[in-house]
Amino acid sequence: MPAITFIHPDGKSDRIETSGGESVMQAATRHGLDGILAECGGNAMCATCHVYVDESWLARLPAVADDEDALLDGAAAERLPNSRLSCQINITPELDGLVLRLPDRQV
Repeated sequence: MPAITFIHPDGKSDRIETSGGESVMQAATRHGLDGILAECGGNAMCATCHVYVDESWLARLPAVADDEDALLDGAAAERLPNSRLSCQINITPELDGLVLRLPDRQV
């Protein structure tokens, strides 16, 4: 099972075990992780699952799609070059160990 580490703005970290075939957002909400609101349920319509991908993992993810790109422009927290919507990151065995930082706010 791939594991993902989420780092909160205060530096606290949560490591969760995930299942293949789900998105990072689904895994986070299934584990009750604070900091991922997912108001649209993963339909890429709200940007309340915004995360910052650790730089060492960026090249392993698929490119940002146009709809995700547009939503990230309206995210509540600052958009950075490593910003992604966690609903658009599908978990694969290759992502075992993925590190994501949570923004200071989602709304």
